[in-house]
Amino acid sequence: MKSKTFLQLIIYCFSILWCFSVSAMSPQEQEIKNWAQSRGNELLAALKENDLPKKYKMLDDLYGQYVDSDYIARFVMGKYWRKMTASEQQTFQSLFHRYALALYKTFPLDFGNSISFNITNVRDENGRISVYAQIHQQNISQEDALQDILVEFNIRREGTTLLLTDIKIAESSLSIAYRNKFYQMMIEDDEEITWFLEDFEVLVQSMETKNDQKLELYQDAGNYM
Repeated sequence: MKSKTFLQLIIYCFSILWCFSVSAMSPQEQEIKNWAQSRGNELLAALKENDLPKKYKMLDDLYGQYVDSDYIARFVMGKYWRKMTASEQQTFQSLFHRYALALYKTFPLDFGNSISFNITNVRDENGRISVYAQIHQQNISQEDALQDILVEFNIRREGTTLLLTDIKIAESSLSIAYRNKFYQMMIEDDEEITWFLEDFEVLVQSMETKNDQKLELYQDAGNYM
């Protein structure tokens, strides 16, 4: 699956996770449902927001509160994580968080009522939680349609908190896709962590600059109040 298409699909899937309903659930699964529905109300409100800066702020806040960015950052660096100093690890986690926030802003975020889905299973095994869903897109062209996609959402417990750690579509994992990308970046930098962090910071700054320019154009067009 092409990376851009995969990431677009991730955003579609993320948008529908929080509004499922499942019957005959265990107490643990009911807890997950209640948590998901609360997050869903916030997420759907953000996606329906017409003011672009406000939309970004709402989505940034949701990511910061309910996605385990540090956990994902450690995972995607894999074997290289152990080679980093504590300071380098902290720098990468900060950059990765900024990278994720900048990346989602490059994709369309207005889905309307174009998605339907069925939850096929919810599994909680000692805090390792998986939610399985079958997703169908409606009211869009056949060319753009991504139909009947089976998706697995991975969530983990941190104390009493639930945090999203991965999304899997067929055999494709968002975290694995990130890991492949960063491994390739490390190879291109001769596995020199200092060079890698410098190049990664340049990439993140470039993405943030482009997003700032998008907001400026939005404001110049008279859409920002």
